[in-house]
Amino acid sequence: MKRKILIFVVTYKASFRVLRLINKIPFSKLKKINYKILISDDNSEDEETIKYINLAKNRFKSKITLNFNKENLGYGANIKKCLNNAYKSNFDFAVMLHGDNQYNPKYIYNMINQLSHNQNISAVCGSRMSNKKNALKGNMPIYKFIGNIFLTKLFNLIFNTKFTDCHTGYWAYNLKKIKRKTFKKCDNKFCFDVDLRINLINQNHLIKEIPIGTYYGTERSSTHIIYAIRFFIKTIIDGFFNKKK
Repeated sequence: MKRKILIFVVTYKASFRVLRLINKIPFSKLKKINYKILISDDNSEDEETIKYINLAKNRFKSKITLNFNKENLGYGANIKKCLNNAYKSNFDFAVMLHGDNQYNPKYIYNMINQLSHNQNISAVCGSRMSNKKNALKGNMPIYKFIGNIFLTKLFNLIFNTKFTDCHTGYWAYNLKKIKRKTFKKCDNKFCFDVDLRINLINQNHLIKEIPIGTYYGTERSSTHIIYAIRFFIKTIIDGFFNKKK
């Protein structure tokens, strides 16, 4: 019996990049699996983004479902909404992509294979930093490059782990191993991914890293870097003390 897989794309003011992302999905490879694609827009309110999301839907009608949030929920809350959909529809695995086209969908099949062939793995994440030279070649901004190295080393020190990229947003989840409440506990904003990583570690789940390419285009984060670092550090320290309780 084929496993059911939800590939969900979280978007916010992604404009033409969301269509570029969908065009990169390896549909020929994915014919072998039972999958659906959900594009969930977090109330972008700009006509460009809505136009390109609808173009993606029209191009691949049978496989794509659209969701437009009526208000801006936040990055983490948008992810939770997609995952709730996956649990309600009894999907086995879920793969997350970002509408800004930063993560290449060509790795989807590999991520799914990792989950399918190793029942000990609960989640797979893509690491842009396993080859640091490639991260810079992929135009990762230098402040993000240095910040990622520092924050990942801090995370590994606190949790005794050996990750290379603790700031990645490219994930595949085994929904039969991870309980829904694990996601519910995570931050509704941009610290969702690190919150989830901490929750999985504290619950003794196995997370597998795979190397992925890096691509940074003209997109710019709306989150101030100092704000991001401050709350990232707060999140992992809070996670450490919760583990000790």
